[in-house]
Amino acid sequence: MSGYHDHNDLSYLAQLKDAAPKEFAAWVKLDSQVGRTDGAIPHKQRELIAVACAHITQCVYCLDVHIKAAIEAGASREEIAESALIAAALRAGGAGAHAALTMKLYEQHSGGTEK
Repeated sequence: MSGYHDHNDLSYLAQLKDAAPKEFAAWVKLDSQVGRTDGAIPHKQRELIAVACAHITQCVYCLDVHIKAAIEAGASREEIAESALIAAALRAGGAGAHAALTMKLYEQHSGGTEK
């Protein structure tokens, strides 16, 4: 990566750990539990889910880490692409659902009258 986001930025996690050691340890423990390889969801699928989630949260660092891990777990280019586009569809679905809520709120705030 280049520009604003740089993979080397992850080295600053050491400063985060020093500044908030208990919270950092809890976060690392959570990450290790959900990233385990012996769960009911196989490792490759876990990484593909992580890739999709990284698209939804728009975390470039997660994309970098989990795309690499997904490839190492045997994911193909097609599986990674589909994961990204499933996430895009869900994110668009969320926007559509919020658009419906927008109309509901418009109706509530306008007293149900057209303006």
